[in-house]
Amino acid sequence: MRAVNPDGVGGIARETVDSSVIHAMGYDADLALLEIEFVSGDVYRYHFVPRRIWNELHHAPSKGAYFANVIREKFPTSRLS
Repeated sequence: MRAVNPDGVGGIARETVDSSVIHAMGYDADLALLEIEFVSGDVYRYHFVPRRIWNELHHAPSKGAYFANVIREKFPTSRLS
């Protein structure tokens, strides 16, 4: 993984991941916020995401499939870009 937003300016610090759906992602444990930048360039923030979900996503062999099955439409969402 490579940091694409290392200081979190404008959002949570994200790191690139090996995925055909997700370009980069990051998590703020204190606020339970997951931030995902998709390969399309859109950035979304998912609220009230438990640390366990972040850990499972982070280690999932298919991050796109895990996102679609466990996260999408299951947490309050804000579009950042």
